[in-house]
Amino acid sequence: MSFIIEICNLKLIDMKHIKLLVFILLVNFFANAQEKFTLSGTILDKKSNETLIGVNIRIENKNSNTNTNEYGFYSITLPKGEYTVKYSYLGYETLTEKIVLDKNITNNVSLKENTQTLQEVVITEKSKANIRKPEMSLNKLSIGTIKQMPVVLGEVDIIKSILMLPGVTNAGEGQSGFNVRGGGADQNLIQLDEATIYNSSHLFGFFSVFNPDAIKDLKLYKGGIPARFGGRASSVLDIYQKDGNSKDFHMNGGIGLISSRLLAEGPVVKNKSSFLIGGRASYAHLFLKLSDNKNSAYFYDLNTKWNYKFNKNNSLYLSGYFGRDVFDIAQSFRNTYGNATLNLRWNHLFSDKLFSNLSAIYSDYYYGLQLDFVGFKWDSGIKNYNLKYDFKYYVNDNIKMNFGANAIYYDFNPGEIKPSSENSSINYRQLDKKYAFEPSVYVGAEQKISSKFSTEYGVRYCSFTRLGSSTINNYLNDNPVAYDEDLKIYEKATPISTTFYGKNKKIASYNNFEPRFAIAYEINEDNSIKASYNRMAQYLQLVSNTASPTPLDVWTPSDKYIKPQLADQYALGYFKNFKDDNYSLELETFYKKIKNRMDYIDGADLIANEAIEQVILNGEMRAYGLEILLKKNNGKLNGWVAYTLSKSEQRTPGRTASEVGINNSQWYRSAYDKLHNLAVTASYKLNTKWNFGANFILQSGQPVTYPNGQYTYQGITVPSYGTRNENRLPLYHHLDIAATLTPKQDASKKWKGEWVFSIYNLYGRKNAASISFRQNQETAQNEAYRLSIFGLVPSVTYNFKF
Repeated sequence: MSFIIEICNLKLIDMKHIKLLVFILLVNFFANAQEKFTLSGTILDKKSNETLIGVNIRIENKNSNTNTNEYGFYSITLPKGEYTVKYSYLGYETLTEKIVLDKNITNNVSLKENTQTLQEVVITEKSKANIRKPEMSLNKLSIGTIKQMPVVLGEVDIIKSILMLPGVTNAGEGQSGFNVRGGGADQNLIQLDEATIYNSSHLFGFFSVFNPDAIKDLKLYKGGIPARFGGRASSVLDIYQKDGNSKDFHMNGGIGLISSRLLAEGPVVKNKSSFLIGGRASYAHLFLKLSDNKNSAYFYDLNTKWNYKFNKNNSLYLSGYFGRDVFDIAQSFRNTYGNATLNLRWNHLFSDKLFSNLSAIYSDYYYGLQLDFVGFKWDSGIKNYNLKYDFKYYVNDNIKMNFGANAIYYDFNPGEIKPSSENSSINYRQLDKKYAFEPSVYVGAEQKISSKFSTEYGVRYCSFTRLGSSTINNYLNDNPVAYDEDLKIYEKATPISTTFYGKNKKIASYNNFEPRFAIAYEINEDNSIKASYNRMAQYLQLVSNTASPTPLDVWTPSDKYIKPQLADQYALGYFKNFKDDNYSLELETFYKKIKNRMDYIDGADLIANEAIEQVILNGEMRAYGLEILLKKNNGKLNGWVAYTLSKSEQRTPGRTASEVGINNSQWYRSAYDKLHNLAVTASYKLNTKWNFGANFILQSGQPVTYPNGQYTYQGITVPSYGTRNENRLPLYHHLDIAATLTPKQDASKKWKGEWVFSIYNLYGRKNAASISFRQNQETAQNEAYRLSIFGLVPSVTYNFKF
């Protein structure tokens, strides 16, 4: 344990700790070297051969268990003997087998889906596993659960479903971004098949980019983040697409009021290779054209995947995503944006204990804007090229080890401005492109110390280098932001010179160790206490002065003046199952502190700013709170109640004793502070035909800054403002309901369908997306104007599969 304590002391971290970690694992391995054998294999869906993630494998007479990894593989090493092995997974029949382990055994298992006992089968097992495992601040949602939640316009939305979890709030009405434990939307790492998604919204936040028909598994890490993840300060949303059915050809889809979707999957070589391709598109803009309305807004996206199983030890996967949004106003304003990803990965099994995954990944986020009335086009975006190699080594029944390395090369395009027509007076201009390189290595382990204690620990070492070619401004005393002592305001500093860095020349570099540690103490089989600590380094910054992650936001790398964010998070939790596992309770308290959080000077100009460092100051951020999650797991009525009480604040003190800093150097509410957050979701299965669902959300309003007065200067009325974020928008809340009708199915027909009727915001609450102030033209009085996006929104969707 002294090693773990030393790891958490950042001042003592160096390369010797990684060597010491490996040494401890090897000593443990040889100390336990008796006659043991390994049970391993892959767990699949019986109908489709889809690999299943997170299946619980429990050794009944050994009182130990393991889970399948992200690729459906499991391995457990046990002393020679006869065992009862139980395989259980949410929505599938539990399989129990007797196994005589007198040699290494490969046991590939196919589980049969069981919709009749969807809730009864596995949640009991998963709850017990959660009691024992050291993982905490982790939420998992099945696609079946997500599809039962009522959503706006009838479109199933993965991002909005996680808003029902404790510690997660929305970034604003009609926004797909989300905030975790008081952090910004840019502090969330969002991955689809290991590829980074930089913007998760369609139609400026009305929908998320994830097609639920193509998604297999998702996990949200709010804390206790494993060492294999890095690059963001708050959370990781890890999403995997389906592999495709390698037994039979199937299609499914849905037809809604403003969008539809269709997905096809089937074998290329039966039981060895399969494909998946799915698409979505909206068509509300077509109705606008019928009414001679020249405005339009629509989106489309494509998910695809192919895999080939060469033999029991080697599989190859190729997956991709492409999505675009188009927003057009009167053919004079056109906005196009979207993501594109590609991932080629190779799964290789070196032995029944050592599993590897090698991935080559490409991610691209593009943003384009065309303004014909001023005569210019603007393109910007970010690309990255990522090579990663991950290993999982199942040492014995007490230790699972993971280690790996990855290297990311970034290509930033801050902006390219060009004329939109030959008659335009706009001259071509390319803002300096930015490049960066981020390599990292990690090692970690999950270890069962005794029958009561289990731990997960590791360390990640990452490096970040900002590269040329770029021209960098030099400033007096290296301060790109000047301070006016007389007016007590910050303003842009004037460069004293410039330095040109050639291609791939180092401009600035950073190195960080990121220790991770979690421990669980099992009081008994129904109660446990857990604690965790993790450090995260974030080298990419989102340049934005809005609280919501709009597509206009621009990503920029850490450099000579913009420092990387460093986050330290501590969490303590109590977990309990009761009433024969019909109910479960999770209590967690957390404290998170972040260094080098960007803050902006008053009047900061961010768009097309080549010297962004002139309007940015480095501050700090902190968030702390209590989360409560009470779940009902079994029976016709299922669901949960989630409540979070938390604070999120930031501070930017003056750099010298004479500077006032931001907000007089005092802590103030961050844009993501939500003191109260209550979410209730429920599903009731009436019979084989009807299923009902409801969601209720209540949150404190977002912090905002209102004017507290005004003055007149030369006939112009100028508002004055108080301290930052001292006001709030009104309380945010809405109730949504849904009913799913599944007509009696004809067993002789392959076609199956269902109708989903839903009402978003049942009582028509006019939640404020923003409040602005204006002067009434008739009375000349000042008045507040509330902008609301949604009222009561009914919808109907028809889903089908065959």
